Amino acid sequence: MSVPSRFRISFFLFLCLINSALAQPFSPEIYNVKWTSQSKNSGESMPCGGGDVGLNVWVENGDVLFYLSKSGAFDENNVFPKLGRVRIRLSPNPFRNGTAFRQELKLQEGYVEIAGDGDNQEVVVKVWVDVFNPVVHVDVAASKPVQVSAWYESWRTQDREMQGKEKNASSFKWLKDKVIASKDSIKTHESGILFYHQNKDSTLFDLIVKQQQLEPVKSQLWNPLKGMVYGGWMQGENMAPELANGQLKSVSGKYVNTAFQGFGLKSNSPSKQHHLNIFLHTEENSNAGKWENGLFKIVSKAKSEEKTARQKTLDWWNAYWQRSHIAIRVNKPDTASPVWQTGRNYQLFRYMLGCNAFGAYPTKFNGGLFTHDPVFIDSTLKFGPDYRSWGGGTFTAQNQRLVYWPMLKSGDFEMMASQFDFYLRTLSNAETRTKHYWGHRGASFTEQIENFGLPNYAEYGQKRPKDFDPGVEYNAWLEYLWDTSLEFCLMMLDIERFTGTDISRYLPLIESCTLFFDEHYQHLAERRGAKKLDQNGHLVVFPGSAAETYKMAYNSVTTIAGLKTVLSRMLALPAKYGTETQREEWKARLGRVPPLSFRQMQGHQTIAPAKAWERIQNTEIPQLYPVFPFGMYGVGLPDLDVAVNTWKYDTEAIKNRNHTSWHQDNIFCARLGLTDEAAALTVKKLQNSGRRFPAFWGPGHDWVPDHNWGGSGMIGLQEMLMQAVGDSIYLFPAWPRDWDVKFKLHAPYNTTVEGELQHGKIVHVKVTPESRRKDLVIAELSK
Repeated sequence: MSVPSRFRISFFLFLCLINSALAQPFSPEIYNVKWTSQSKNSGESMPCGGGDVGLNVWVENGDVLFYLSKSGAFDENNVFPKLGRVRIRLSPNPFRNGTAFRQELKLQEGYVEIAGDGDNQEVVVKVWVDVFNPVVHVDVAASKPVQVSAWYESWRTQDREMQGKEKNASSFKWLKDKVIASKDSIKTHESGILFYHQNKDSTLFDLIVKQQQLEPVKSQLWNPLKGMVYGGWMQGENMAPELANGQLKSVSGKYVNTAFQGFGLKSNSPSKQHHLNIFLHTEENSNAGKWENGLFKIVSKAKSEEKTARQKTLDWWNAYWQRSHIAIRVNKPDTASPVWQTGRNYQLFRYMLGCNAFGAYPTKFNGGLFTHDPVFIDSTLKFGPDYRSWGGGTFTAQNQRLVYWPMLKSGDFEMMASQFDFYLRTLSNAETRTKHYWGHRGASFTEQIENFGLPNYAEYGQKRPKDFDPGVEYNAWLEYLWDTSLEFCLMMLDIERFTGTDISRYLPLIESCTLFFDEHYQHLAERRGAKKLDQNGHLVVFPGSAAETYKMAYNSVTTIAGLKTVLSRMLALPAKYGTETQREEWKARLGRVPPLSFRQMQGHQTIAPAKAWERIQNTEIPQLYPVFPFGMYGVGLPDLDVAVNTWKYDTEAIKNRNHTSWHQDNIFCARLGLTDEAAALTVKKLQNSGRRFPAFWGPGHDWVPDHNWGGSGMIGLQEMLMQAVGDSIYLFPAWPRDWDVKFKLHAPYNTTVEGELQHGKIVHVKVTPESRRKDLVIAELSK
């Protein structure tokens, strides 16, 4: 292993640092977002959430409003809809007639506080979500008694046809199919308002099975859309539904472009204290009655725990912030400084990720739980708040990975289960698909993947040649793009390396993903000719794809790097994983993976995107995937110059440089030790979004808030600060000398590293456990 000259293992320095004064505990309060004026619309909302529930909270024309979103709610068309909007109005109303206003995201405690002062009346409204139960709480405290009215607002009270680009929120995307968005059910129930959506008997799943010629194996396929019911119940202490002639009264209105009906609760009498609750529930393979029983079990559990729920939620958020942080120039706050914004927005985005800590489904790259009315992003998209580009139940793998990679170094390991279990649940469908089409083993996961593991309906290709392989997407961008699943396999292996957690339940998935490539490319070679392998005994990985950019590729760099890394890491697992026979198979499989390819660019040896390819059509830089995510090149590894040359001299890579959305140039530069480039690109990633909430980036290539934009920014900042290579921990490998920082990050083998840099000098470092301090490698900071 080679170590650049600017790195050194400094035992004397380290021992001095160990004896220095301990750093003060980190508090994110310095990064609280505070507004002193109301919002113009939902585009100026503030995220709030916990567990698996997200809210967009804002105050407009004196009303407190928030959208409701819950992980795992998908309709018949695979839209990921809001569960509704809540509007709260006080009387007398300090937010409408007041002289002072404040809305603040309290990061340390994980809630939004809204305060108003007017007409000799002070009111504080706290909006928070129970981390351990799917319950939204609104607590009102007033200096004098006030009346509270709350409306549940729905724009799905009638069946209707989705129009034009509105279908981008579904799995139909740009197709001309007639798509009907079916209505919800709303009624009174036990002094509250019950609202829910029950999927129709026929869903997108049935269309896809027919489209993709899977009907002979339909009974073997898992279908989460069948019988799905989602919704909730809104009720308040000392509140009752507003009725007309014994029926739930509704009011009609229009928010921006979308007509809605509101169904109200009103306090029975004025009071200084009011409490409103919204209980949410999602259930697969259910019906309205069964779902309702499940919902009220949640209600009963939450009410039995209401005395401790608030404290447990506060404790969870406190532990969350103590687990990890990167705080830049906290001693000199400067909200106008892009570098200071970078540190603040790292924390804000991590907060947003924490709102789906326990989601049944992963945090979506294209908005997560925090999308809002699309007209405030693109004025031509005059649709309702259920809209998002690139689908609701479609999980684009190249984008999703960037949301989950930063959770390793931030120590948010429990949050990664949502993404891992997504693949585990869909494994059987992916294996059934492979066996049905090609007759061999292994899981074929595509890039644009539905929440049940099959290719996206629109991207699969509608006008396919008669004899085209039904297992391949007829799509210029996505054809033969199967290797992104290998990144998630590597994450699972990293969880074991970081924490020692038993990953036995994921091993069949990891094994199946690697097995697919081994068997499939031998299968294709056998169909073309007499030999399954090339003259060196290697797979002929053709046709393939290097990301979406180098198409019809031969030995794609992303596939080769992924297979080499994942199989090597499988063999490096503790002996309890895999039988002797399995390990021999892994070793043989690794031996059949061909080597990476190289080429000369501007007179320098560089990593090639593949051995050969037919066309280039996107703007990714897959030739640097051996740097990230697969860690074959980088600081402390051999042949670093070859990877640096690829960044500096590959003219195709240079042409595709970018900082927006899913582009990961900042991560490449950090892993290559290119401090200036890494810093500049990471600042562009994480500086203020230009929207009222600083971490609502986008749309970039995707949507707002763009979560793969934020995720790639987080990864880059982490890699600038600390990299783990084998047993070594490289500190400040690409960190600017003038960026004062306090940090706590996680490294492999149950290790945490805390430290502080001031004025270019390291004033504090703590490594836990102490036995790992011998592995610390500290960089000489660039001037």
